[in-house]
Amino acid sequence: MLAAVDPTQAPIAGPLIALVAGTAVILLLIARWKVHAFFALFFAATVVGLVVALGGFHNLTLVDAIERPTTKFGEAAGQIALVIAMAAVIGESLHESGAARRIVEWMFRLFGESRAGPALCVASFVLSIPVFFDTVLLLLLPLAREMAVRTGGGLTFYVLAICCGAVVSHSTVPPTPGPLLAAETLQVDFGLAVLGGVACGLIPGAVGLGLSRRLHRRLGEEGTTPEEAPRVDTMTPPSLLASLAPVFVPLVLVSVNSVMGLTRSGEQVHSTLDVAVAFLGNKHVAMFLGMTCGLGLVYRRSNDRTPSLGVFLGRPLENAGVIILITAAGGAFGGMLREAGIAGAIRGLAGGMPLNHVLLAWLIAAVIRIAQGSVTVAMITAAGIMTAVAEPSGWSCHPFWVFLAVGYGGMICSWMNDSGFWLVSRLCGWTERYTLRTFTVVLTAISITGLIEILILSSIFG
Repeated sequence: MLAAVDPTQAPIAGPLIALVAGTAVILLLIARWKVHAFFALFFAATVVGLVVALGGFHNLTLVDAIERPTTKFGEAAGQIALVIAMAAVIGESLHESGAARRIVEWMFRLFGESRAGPALCVASFVLSIPVFFDTVLLLLLPLAREMAVRTGGGLTFYVLAICCGAVVSHSTVPPTPGPLLAAETLQVDFGLAVLGGVACGLIPGAVGLGLSRRLHRRLGEEGTTPEEAPRVDTMTPPSLLASLAPVFVPLVLVSVNSVMGLTRSGEQVHSTLDVAVAFLGNKHVAMFLGMTCGLGLVYRRSNDRTPSLGVFLGRPLENAGVIILITAAGGAFGGMLREAGIAGAIRGLAGGMPLNHVLLAWLIAAVIRIAQGSVTVAMITAAGIMTAVAEPSGWSCHPFWVFLAVGYGGMICSWMNDSGFWLVSRLCGWTERYTLRTFTVVLTAISITGLIEILILSSIFG
């Protein structure tokens, strides 16, 4: 069939066929046949290579179609594997040492119990930077139940407040896997992605929080009655400064390095201070220091019930391994799309008209998210497609805005094919209809607000 394509249309038709075939494979395998995301993404990358090789519209052999995805997979894994592994250890350390609870209690004191909703939102935003969404929800839900009893506030509002902070951080702030690979793929500076993701997440998060309060007042409560959760762990948690160190040490180091990098404007590093900042602000060094702080908290809290270091490190690394496989497979898919020449095809399809890369990135991520459910898969797939689209002519705006657009597009419209939807529904005792009217609506509002914000900022700052 590919050989019958008009040669004059091959530069457009061939790469588009590869794109459609690869995306269809991902959606069918994940959404229809429930195949693991790693195999779906890697098989899709191979399918793209086979379409290119069989179509003959790019210099790629059948052997290359099989081998090239493994090379792309290795390149993507090399960029993100160590950071994700260390982030997983930091998250486990916060939980095991009691530091996470100390941070949340400090948020309650800072905001006051009357503002428990904003406190939970901010706490979930901070904790979701190194910790996965499901872990944050499991960690904070007992505290939300406690606060619902103590303040008389609505449990629904508190749960949605947790989701608002966690989903924004989970989708736009590295080193969470989706944003991490998206930033690497789009070649966005790590520190800029962190600082910008935090800063630009304030307005969408606030909109989601306000909507959560309105939905609670309008729809009322559903599900389990809030009851105070017994505190099984009676050991004194670490100090606030020590509790914050595993998260903020790496964030501060990479942020300072990014800011000083902007002031250097591409000049070579010469001074001792510049060399030290560049070294400590390297994402791997900074994350290692944060992990060391986290392990120090666990060691100081050690007792007969605390597992050995080997056993302790095994738990987060097992979870991180799966995430690394999925994320790197997404990188392989994006790399094969670039091999297919999708950039020239999209530009040819546009007929010379300028592309709004922000809107296009958001739409691609949103469609993939709605079709197959996973935020991470939607982000890394959309980032790969967008990088292929932009090369070699460049971006219509700074790639940072495209990075954010991928994140906000990937969080839209959580429904029955999203594991997060069922996690919230089952933990809270909500029906599917109630979850759609609350959790799904809030995430969609955050996604659309983020898009509007990015379109405005990108038009101002370019």
